[in-house]
Amino acid sequence: MINIISSISVVGLGIGTFALIVVLSVFNGFESVIKSLYGVFNPDFKITALNGKTFSLHNFPSEKIKQIEGVADFSKVIEEDALFRYGEKQFIGKIKGVENKFAQLSGIDSMLVDGYFVLNEGDANYAVVGAGVAYYLDLYPDEVSKFLNIYVPKRGNQSSFNVATAFNRKAIHASGVFSVQQEFDEQYVILPLDFVSDLMEYDNEVTSIELFTKKDADTEKVQQQIKNLLGDDFKVANRYEQNMALYKVLSSEKAAIFFILLFILALASFNMIGSLSILIVEKKKDIAVLKSMGADKKLIKNIFSLEGMLISIIGGLGGLILGFIVLYLQQAYGFVSLGSGQGDFIIDAYPVKMNWIEFVYVFATVQIIGFLASIYPVNFLLKNFEKIKL
Repeated sequence: MINIISSISVVGLGIGTFALIVVLSVFNGFESVIKSLYGVFNPDFKITALNGKTFSLHNFPSEKIKQIEGVADFSKVIEEDALFRYGEKQFIGKIKGVENKFAQLSGIDSMLVDGYFVLNEGDANYAVVGAGVAYYLDLYPDEVSKFLNIYVPKRGNQSSFNVATAFNRKAIHASGVFSVQQEFDEQYVILPLDFVSDLMEYDNEVTSIELFTKKDADTEKVQQQIKNLLGDDFKVANRYEQNMALYKVLSSEKAAIFFILLFILALASFNMIGSLSILIVEKKKDIAVLKSMGADKKLIKNIFSLEGMLISIIGGLGGLILGFIVLYLQQAYGFVSLGSGQGDFIIDAYPVKMNWIEFVYVFATVQIIGFLASIYPVNFLLKNFEKIKL
């Protein structure tokens, strides 16, 4: 009977450990997917002026920044709110003027859902539209007879309410539609930098510099070197600082999931308390024999504490090994799919990212829970050790 109860305790801790490491690894996978999607649209570093909306490139140390170790390249960017008109439909969003190399640096050309990522072809300029904007405007790249009209406020103090005089307007064909993440899809239209500069009446001005680093770059070192080079007039934001709210939400969600599963694991440890309690009661005669042979209270406590440790070690290792096998199979073959498998999601199966330090933390957590769970029955049931007799 006691062997069955101990086995149940091992299985309970094993299942709790398995659930904890699997959920954390799947959450890591989703976190990586979300970050990668933001990484397609957001650069490694975004340089903006601390004062004012734009800054001039006349004295900007472009070549010195390119020479910093770890820097791959950067793109000049102009962003502005705009009114879009396509046929009879209108929508307010953002325009983002970029250089042609932006697509190669960011990888956004791989996120197209319709058409092609073309900004310039000969003397012609083209727009690449977010999927949400395209939906609201009922825009399709193959409709060559229709132009996308873009309106932005004129620079200076315009007091007129006449659209013809208060706004600059330009028309452009759409070459493609991208889909990255809802936040971007429903706002942005990507345009050639020169087109936007002319529309905004800018003279060698930009709103930001979007900088990309090499894969093996020390990003903290690169950021500090850029800050030292630019001084106090510019802000250099890394990806975390560009999306601070997102990263905080992801961290808090992960912490909440961990503590919820930890609570469930703690509940599972009550099986171990029960099994140790029954074991001590059942083994009172054996305790008396050991006592008559000279065993003291400390030795008896160590014996039953070791029993609790074995339950937690076997349960913890078993859960981690089973979790690793399931996670590896999911990572390799994706046997647990998302949706109907018809392209409803960006990924076809639940993403998995195993973090070895989390395996260590989970195992250590299980051992702490097991140790705490064994304290009560051992101390409480052996408090009358002196009264135990043959």
